[in-house]
Amino acid sequence: MRHHLALIGWYLADGDIEKAQEYVRLAQADIEEITPNRYCENNTVNLILSSFVGKAKASRVNIAVDANLPGSLPFPETELCALLPNGLENAITAAALVGEEQPKTVRIGCHLHKDNMLILIENSCAGEVIMENGLPQSSREGHGFGVKSMALIAKKHNGYCSFKASDGIFTLKIVLPLKN
Repeated sequence: MRHHLALIGWYLADGDIEKAQEYVRLAQADIEEITPNRYCENNTVNLILSSFVGKAKASRVNIAVDANLPGSLPFPETELCALLPNGLENAITAAALVGEEQPKTVRIGCHLHKDNMLILIENSCAGEVIMENGLPQSSREGHGFGVKSMALIAKKHNGYCSFKASDGIFTLKIVLPLKN
């Protein structure tokens, strides 16, 4: 901040109010771009959600976030970093591919309910989703490991992970018991 203020002060001392105003606008935009939003009390979840909200906007996908998680969860951060990014990456990619005549949307909810952590991600999608053993299959080479890792994490915690595609909406549901 000290450097920002020094430059703004220099512009003002030099009488260049327009440059000072422009610099303030640019600095605000930069700060907003790199500052994570606060969706819930959990810092890891906030960072992940902030990153993917930015990716959705860059892909021209409307994203709605409803998160209410505590600061501490009984799951390793590495598992949160596998569940949320894999689900959101797939959702944003699929929504971005939807034709211009349909809305490109992603909705994510993360909540605690009855001693469970619930994650729900819904996104618009086009075309048929091929499912095999309850898991969506990727047509892109080298892809498809994310859904398998999400299912394995859910199984490890005696929870479940379900995938469903119907009427142009893809739904991912993850339920993880807070106590094993």
